[in-house]
Amino acid sequence: MNDEYIGIAAGFVLAAVITGTMVTLASTLGKKKPSTVKSEPFECGKTPFSVPGGNLAIKFYLTAILFILFDVELVFLYPWAVIYRQLGVVGLVEMGVFLGILMVGYIYAWDNGALEWQ
Repeated sequence: MNDEYIGIAAGFVLAAVITGTMVTLASTLGKKKPSTVKSEPFECGKTPFSVPGGNLAIKFYLTAILFILFDVELVFLYPWAVIYRQLGVVGLVEMGVFLGILMVGYIYAWDNGALEWQ
């Protein structure tokens, strides 16, 4: 392993050890006194009208995932725009390929009706 990566590996190991220690200590030393009040659903400090039931439509999840996907992908445009002049024609072609792939995914989602809300 290169000397450059030892610090990164040590950081990951340290984070894992600290996280594991805290989770273990919280589960072993924490107070465990279950009650009916603690197991009730909580709605803004008021007694709930009913326990939530049923499932959300899959369209909700699909729309949320597509929004996050395209939103995160478009974040890559900002650093490219900052150094566009340094990249030249090669950077323009690479970004064209990137946006082309992104548009193929968008058209595929649109064609399959993923963007229609009913």
